[in-house]
Amino acid sequence: QVQLVESGGGSVQAGGSLRLSCAASRSIISSHCMAWFRQAPGKEREGVANMYPSGFSRFYDDSVKGRLTISKDDAKNTVYLQMNSLKPEDTAMYYCAAVRYKGSCPSIRSGRDEYTYWGQGTQVTVSS
Repeated sequence: QVQLVESGGGSVQAGGSLRLSCAASRSIISSHCMAWFRQAPGKEREGVANMYPSGFSRFYDDSVKGRLTISKDDAKNTVYLQMNSLKPEDTAMYYCAAVRYKGSCPSIRSGRDEYTYWGQGTQVTVSS
């Protein structure tokens, strides 16, 4: 069983930055698709970014392109989400997710239910 633990959330003003971390309980980063999702109150959980095990292929939702960056450290079994130029609309609970890589990674737009492992989430609040 894989456990994912997010950290790094908090409250910042618009324009500020945060770095979220997702620590896996065992070595899966090099063999799994890793992703970040978020869920704002009253809204569905939506995909923010994902990354292939190689680290070379990364995809982002249009709303965060150029501001958020997904990365990983295989040796630390940790995935990161660097968040810059934050906006109030980025306020949400952020979740880390993973699924074993089998040739392709589920789309962050339509493949949410294909991710099999989920963390408990970390809250990000951006004030104007």
